[in-house]
Amino acid sequence: MARQIVVVLILVVVAALAGCREDVRTGPSGADVEAERARVKSAMKLRKSGERSQPATEQVAPAGAVEEGFASVSDEYTYRPEGRRDPFQPYRIEATTAGGAGGGPLERFELEQLAVVALVWDGAMARAMVADPSGSTYTVGVGSRMGKNIGKVIHIGDNLVLVKETYVDYAGEESTKDVELRIRRSEGG
Repeated sequence: MARQIVVVLILVVVAALAGCREDVRTGPSGADVEAERARVKSAMKLRKSGERSQPATEQVAPAGAVEEGFASVSDEYTYRPEGRRDPFQPYRIEATTAGGAGGGPLERFELEQLAVVALVWDGAMARAMVADPSGSTYTVGVGSRMGKNIGKVIHIGDNLVLVKETYVDYAGEESTKDVELRIRRSEGG
């Protein structure tokens, strides 16, 4: 009985090893990779030396064609940004900007970049002097627009300016946030 088990195990091991001998390849061989590496090196040397012509023996594959094991590269594609939004700018729906194009000089900056310099009271009407990062100052009142996120001054207090910002998310939903801008007091000595 033990002999039969040993013979069966030996047959199973031999069958498994015979099945492993099949050479299944899904990609390029090592020789193909080395040949491609040498071709790329020579092309780089030609570019560095200023020669733009390709060797007569090499043929360029048409656009969209794929060599076996390697993808071809085509120099024919050019990106045309007309009619597309800049992917590096935040998403904003154009209809939410009041008045469309333009905007005041304070709408070019984030609220964190603006500083309240002074508050001026003329009877019941309050005004605030706001400085931008370049040092230019502007006078704002209740209803003035400031900040990149469609901010609007809703209150001017004794030492602060309250701005309501409107944010628009990717789905077009609007949300608001009240931001306080306070007078920065200098630390004297």
